Amino acid sequence: MLVSAKEMLDKAKAGHYAVGQFNINNLEWTKAILLTAEECKSPVILGVSEGAGKYMTGFKTVAAMVKAMDESLGITVPVALHLDHGTYDGTKACIEAGFTSVMFDGSSYNIDENVAKTKELVELAHKNGISIEAEVGAIGGEEDGVVGAGECADPDECKMVADLGVDMLAAGIGNIHGVYPDNWAGLSFETLDAIQQKTGSMPLVLHGGTGIPDDMIAKAIDLGVSKINVNTECQLVFAEETRKYIEAGKDKQGKGFDPRKLLAPGTEAIKAKVKEKMELFGSVGKA
Repeated sequence: MLVSAKEMLDKAKAGHYAVGQFNINNLEWTKAILLTAEECKSPVILGVSEGAGKYMTGFKTVAAMVKAMDESLGITVPVALHLDHGTYDGTKACIEAGFTSVMFDGSSYNIDENVAKTKELVELAHKNGISIEAEVGAIGGEEDGVVGAGECADPDECKMVADLGVDMLAAGIGNIHGVYPDNWAGLSFETLDAIQQKTGSMPLVLHGGTGIPDDMIAKAIDLGVSKINVNTECQLVFAEETRKYIEAGKDKQGKGFDPRKLLAPGTEAIKAKVKEKMELFGSVGKA
């Protein structure tokens, strides 16, 4: 069932576990994640970047697909349809399109402009019963054209944004999008702890969940992270299993070229990866 992300994240914060946000890119991604969430009895957040939304012909198409699929599959666990790294205009468009949660990424603005825009969008989102995520301190790397240097957030600025009434806060703590380089310094737990002290019960969000060691994930959850974003790992396992299928010549056997057969191994790999992450995050059985 489609819901705001607020209640599931408040429960996660209180229960010291995290809810996974898994980005969707097409029907297969969406179906695989929904079925796995239902199997694991885990709440789940379906993330949609603006680029993925455009690829799927628009936010209204995405919202209609997710709503229909949720109903057709008989999904009983809480599901939030969430805009990932939204621009000001993109955030407003997703609120109008029927998303149940949005993220406004104002980290590229100075703090005063970030606060002003976030405040306006918080009021609009909450008026429509939609949860909203904000960001302070850029997440490193690049995702769908959103590029960040990866600087750590200022805890005092985090408090300023948290005090606006956002439902969750993404704060840069040395995390990056994509594959982590060999010389990555790791997460700044000192920064995370300082942010947690300033923001109290506010659920914190860890972007760039792909490739962070399990022990760091566990420590981040202990320090207040209640939402962890995963995208790259699902893309990698999907590509790997699809490549194996084609290189084995299975697409030339019978009707192995049928997309329902061709895409099946990659889809199953996504299911396995999502289940693995839900177990790591501690959200299994928490629906």
